Amino acid sequence: MTRVMGLDYGSKTVGVAISDPLGLTAQGIETITRTQENKLRRTLARIEELAGQYGVTEIVLGYPKNMNNTVGERAEKTMEFGEMLKRRTGLPVIMWDERLTTVAAERTLMESGVRRQNRKEYVDMIAAVYILQGYLHLRHNQSASEETAAQNENV
Repeated sequence: MTRVMGLDYGSKTVGVAISDPLGLTAQGIETITRTQENKLRRTLARIEELAGQYGVTEIVLGYPKNMNNTVGERAEKTMEFGEMLKRRTGLPVIMWDERLTTVAAERTLMESGVRRQNRKEYVDMIAAVYILQGYLHLRHNQSASEETAAQNENV
């Protein structure tokens, strides 16, 4: 089977998650940090390195639309980053609506008892897990409903 990578792209960090080989669950791998927003060369190189290491065949990139469904500056920067990822890795990049994933990640860390000063260290990686898990869940449900439809045709 193949693995999928989930990314939560931020102005100074990128949270990284990888699926299991069956494509059912997402695990947080790391948070890539950079000092300046537009210094992406090392970030892209690290993502490419992780993709090769894990045998990734597609990337799911969190797409931060505004709550009213409009596309703001952050979403535009994310689209540009997605294009850079496609060129750098040669892999398909799926844009995934990530609204409220960071809020959910913060809540998970709070409920897990992670101290406030330590949460920043993990929040992007946990958000990447939520992004990837949402995508894997949809993909799994689609293939299950396609199987059911095929079985119903054979009845």
